[in-house]
Amino acid sequence: MADHRLKTMDELGRLSVAAFKQAEKRPVCIVLDNVRSLHNVGSAFRTADAFRIEKLYLCGITATPPHREIHKAALGATESVDWEYREDTLSLVHDLTARGYQVYAVEQTENSTPLQAFCTSAEVGGGADKPLALIFGNEVHGVQQAVADACRGTIEIPQEGTKHSLNVSVSIGIVLWELCRGGFQRQ
Repeated sequence: MADHRLKTMDELGRLSVAAFKQAEKRPVCIVLDNVRSLHNVGSAFRTADAFRIEKLYLCGITATPPHREIHKAALGATESVDWEYREDTLSLVHDLTARGYQVYAVEQTENSTPLQAFCTSAEVGGGADKPLALIFGNEVHGVQQAVADACRGTIEIPQEGTKHSLNVSVSIGIVLWELCRGGFQRQ
């Protein structure tokens, strides 16, 4: 029988918040476009911490820390992950584009790129020479059309069931995992 002893907290090699702040980050920003669930916001923080991404942008009606419900899902990641609130997602897209980011909406659109194809494309395969900004939208309405139109493109997570709908926090985890698995490294 294989040994599957759970690791202790000491064996996990967790960084302190101070060490996390100083550590190299993946050149990826996550943008939450009018995400209404506080649990999804907290989960976004926790996932951003796990993959050591550069920054999280909270836009529109997306709630910001400090908030008890965000904190419950984030498990302290609101302290480690850099974040910023922006009222208008579209103006943020223009700002990020001007700063050299490749901005993509994660959404089901005509002419979207399947996630697995995006993660193996030359644009992303090269890694850190061009940072990415990934926009995730509202749980009901998705990414605003004007925001999607302003992006370089859209990435779609292929789905085979009847719903063709994933929770936004699940989508963030899937996309970041695929990016990292595909070789998108920290700077």
